[in-house]
Amino acid sequence: MTPYPRAFLTCLFSAAVRAADPLTGIKTHLPERPNGKTVVVGAGKGAAQMARALESVWEGPLEGVVVTRYGYGCETRDIEIIEAAHPVPDAAGLAASGRLMDAIANLTTDDLVIALICGGGSALLPSPPQGLTLEDEIALNEMLLASGAPISAMNVVRKHLSTIKGGRLAAATRARVVSLIVSDIPGDNPAHVASGPTVPDSSTRHDALEIVAQYGLKLPQAALDHLNSPKADAPQPDDARFAGNEYHIIASAAVSLEAAAALAQIQGIPAVILSDSIEGESRDVALVHAAIAREAAGRGRPFAKPVVILSGGETTVTLRAKGGKGGRNGEFALALALAIDGWDGIHLLAADTDGIDGSQDNAGAFADGATVKRLRAAGLDPRRLLDGNDSYSGFQTTDDLFETGPTGTNVNDFRAILIC
Repeated sequence: MTPYPRAFLTCLFSAAVRAADPLTGIKTHLPERPNGKTVVVGAGKGAAQMARALESVWEGPLEGVVVTRYGYGCETRDIEIIEAAHPVPDAAGLAASGRLMDAIANLTTDDLVIALICGGGSALLPSPPQGLTLEDEIALNEMLLASGAPISAMNVVRKHLSTIKGGRLAAATRARVVSLIVSDIPGDNPAHVASGPTVPDSSTRHDALEIVAQYGLKLPQAALDHLNSPKADAPQPDDARFAGNEYHIIASAAVSLEAAAALAQIQGIPAVILSDSIEGESRDVALVHAAIAREAAGRGRPFAKPVVILSGGETTVTLRAKGGKGGRNGEFALALALAIDGWDGIHLLAADTDGIDGSQDNAGAFADGATVKRLRAAGLDPRRLLDGNDSYSGFQTTDDLFETGPTGTNVNDFRAILIC
């Protein structure tokens, strides 16, 4: 039994992040050197670290360019790092999309493209089709982020309103493409990570239109016109341009959760993994987790205490008010705190493995049975904070934010509930 719950939970998070180190997966899936050139392209919040890892093990010349979020870059030898905005695109991302397309445009069948893809790439690669503007793509991203739609649905819409996503980057070159992917997608569908710039899927523009209708997205008229046109059709997986290409999932939430569980067992705390692919409204998912935690704490079922309950995936937040700060993990933590108010022996860490929860500077937050009491003692109404999507302000006041800085990887949400 650990007397320091937060230190214990932090150690589990660190183990999960270490297990998602891209270097291990890159070593395992390193492609053979081609007769011609090797060009690297990539996008995502961990793309710079992936590029550095590749450089450390690749024997032979390399060149290329990857794009990552502002502040997430690192030193590389031969691969250029571009920084751009996330989660809402900007002009730097638009320019980066053009650079990636240019980098692979004139290659031959003797050449090799290594694509380094991870979460965050959708926002970092804006590339609106003819008739749409960057401002239209920004508006689209803002609507999607506020809609409560799961990431897989968001990315179906994004890839049909793009000239680089949905396999189009890979389709633009004659070279063989090997994609090395760090998955932040529940279920690890490679075509959904970063909206699949190098991996196509079978979704259609009609699927995108159904999602638009389902979530009541008020797209610009130009975007609707595009989705109603055959020009929006993305290449299908059986397209001859993808023949000979490969993709490999080199890190995922499943592996990270297993690493955290193993460390907990070593430290004498039994661990259970609920799922690595949980989706749904963040506050609703929190209520289910809270119910399981209370049952274990009060009745010793379905798990006897002490135990740590682990889960991953990607929840969503439907914005109910403007002006609130915080991401899906902060919202989860606040909702769970309300549901375990007054319970002793329940401690939570909810955090994003990339180190940033939403658009703030924290990875997530801690919560326990006394969180609500601390918030009220500080003059804050936790229910009002939750209704205003303002978890960050509350946890900042009570010193319950979990801050790591950029981790260099991204396998999505990490949740650990210690019951002791």
